[in-house]
Amino acid sequence: MTSNTLELIRSVEEADSSEKLLDAVKALAEACHCDAIDTLIAALGYNNPGAAVAAVDGLIALGEVAVEPLLKQLDGYNYGARAWAIRALAGIGDPRGLEILLNAAETDFALSVRRAAARGLGGILWHKMDGELVPINQKRVLKTLVFVTEDPEWVVRYASVVALQSLGNDLLNYQPELIPEITVKLDEIARTDTELAVKARAVMGLNQA
Repeated sequence: MTSNTLELIRSVEEADSSEKLLDAVKALAEACHCDAIDTLIAALGYNNPGAAVAAVDGLIALGEVAVEPLLKQLDGYNYGARAWAIRALAGIGDPRGLEILLNAAETDFALSVRRAAARGLGGILWHKMDGELVPINQKRVLKTLVFVTEDPEWVVRYASVVALQSLGNDLLNYQPELIPEITVKLDEIARTDTELAVKARAVMGLNQA
């Protein structure tokens, strides 16, 4: 660990105000050093949204090296920290986060977690998964996203629509025969969803298909 990184980590740990914490986490995130991962993950649970956003950005920038620490330290009790961690996993898109995203999208009690997980399911980097595993897992993602389009919270349904469109784009290179199922679902949402924003996003997805 470099002396500069150690100093940045110490600044986060010793911050005595929300403003100082935000500035310290931003600086640490911008350093983009793998030694900062544990501290950035800890910052997700500090009840400081600005610092959490900065930490998420830093973890996403670090990429796949941050995935295993995120999975190991995923907070099962602090739903805010869990939501931020899932946002980081979603932003990285590494297939190792798939099981967490599938489970969270379907079952988590916090709408912020379900929304983040649904969005993340549309951003899986399939080329990083063993080719033999891609077809079955794409079908699992499709099944989960279709399920999530019935979520009681409209922001979660909106996220599922965005993810369905993204998945459809990926399927062009893998399983184009599944695309009609997405098209039919988006058309159904555009006609029947109770929230105008969700309906409009489904129409956009259909038009860009």
